[in-house]
Amino acid sequence: MTRLDAVVVGAGPNGLAAAVTLARAGLKVQVLEAHARPGGGASSAPLTLPGFVHDVGSAIHPLTAASPAFRQWPLHAFGLDWIQPPAPVAHALSATRTVTLERSLDATIDALGPDGPVYRRLMAPLLSDWEGLLHDILRPLVRVPSHPLTLARFGLRGLPSAQRAGRAVFKTPEARALWAGLAAHTALPLSTPGTAAATVVLALLAHAVGWPFPKGGAQAIPDALCAYLRFLGGEVVTGVSVRTAADLPDARAILVDSSPQVLLNLLGQRAPSNYREALGRFRYGAGVQKFDYALEGPVPWADPRMTRAGTLHLGGPEQDVLTSEAGLRAGVSARPYVLAAQHTLFDASRAPAGNHTFWAYVHVPHGSGTDVSGTAEAQIERFAPGFSRRILARHVTTAPALEAFSPVFRGGDVNGGAGTLWGLLARPYLGLTPYRTPVRGWYLCSSSTPPGGGVHGMAGYHAALTALRDEFGIHEVP
Repeated sequence: MTRLDAVVVGAGPNGLAAAVTLARAGLKVQVLEAHARPGGGASSAPLTLPGFVHDVGSAIHPLTAASPAFRQWPLHAFGLDWIQPPAPVAHALSATRTVTLERSLDATIDALGPDGPVYRRLMAPLLSDWEGLLHDILRPLVRVPSHPLTLARFGLRGLPSAQRAGRAVFKTPEARALWAGLAAHTALPLSTPGTAAATVVLALLAHAVGWPFPKGGAQAIPDALCAYLRFLGGEVVTGVSVRTAADLPDARAILVDSSPQVLLNLLGQRAPSNYREALGRFRYGAGVQKFDYALEGPVPWADPRMTRAGTLHLGGPEQDVLTSEAGLRAGVSARPYVLAAQHTLFDASRAPAGNHTFWAYVHVPHGSGTDVSGTAEAQIERFAPGFSRRILARHVTTAPALEAFSPVFRGGDVNGGAGTLWGLLARPYLGLTPYRTPVRGWYLCSSSTPPGGGVHGMAGYHAALTALRDEFGIHEVP
């Protein structure tokens, strides 16, 4: 067999982004995936009933649409079509009280009323150079910034906790609730320093690229990446389990899109003890319990404004969100923050005629296998009375089941590691090039490396650039 230039273990978005980057440089690349279909946390499957398409992991993809890597590749030519709901996000404060984050900055300012002017001062300077900002933050943070002024502005806004920043800036219940709902994506207590950064980024993306999702299901993302990779001469092999280094074909570079523990298992005793200890200290965050529903009709929202958004924050007022996310070590709140998505209002191809899908999750203690679907559905019912009567089938995915699906989701942590300031700096350890391992030719390229969770492919992209420089002396990719 002809020796490969590179092998990528795992066909998640980061693994496929790494493979595409290597193939664009003219290398012979093979991707090995244990599942029957590529995609990992960005795949789709008929989880409930025939004809219903559910997203196995991620459901809404602002970071995919904004990714500096994906934006430069012709993925639209390989079947990736975006659907943009009228509003990116709707946050329900009560059954009849909703605030929306609009695609238009001006429309959002109008919707926030008295807090509109301060929202403009917060977002407008960053929006004018959003691509420069993403270039600097979607990579290792221990770097000289390319856009220092924009990054400095971002740092001033992002270093405080989301709770402190929201209460210092906003005065109205609507703005504070919307801010808290965005911050809760971090799966951290909103009092954690640095949680304002993710909050700002999510709001910024809504205005820059929207919060779209792929037509037909999240599977369209890896399918487009695989098609582009094959066009470039690369290969994806599914149904291949890689448990030891002996399972790998001969190649100059090995890139692993999985957890640090999987990497260590593959490296075995070749990994020095200090590296093993450093990765052993890597910390994960809260888990997720996910619910997929097949419905006989659309969700019966009490407030029709909820039907304008693809993404829904069923969190109630600010204090409810704070309480929900602060108490996860003790268990799930009686009124948990529910993150939800309703695709079929805007993409009828995902369900039989007249039927609908609904995607939702709540944060749970790390590794918890307790079924909290009753609590989650009671929270949904607060804002959509009669929701339960429309359920044809449900599929519950616990935190342990998520980890069983992909070891990168350790304990159900879909972000590949805690998103604290230290967790982002030392991911999976503190270093200028955290993708590189002490074993020559081996690299980690999963969400457990910078910039962390999200379907953006940037961890794979940067890991591949590192491998190109180290192993092949290639410093520029066409």
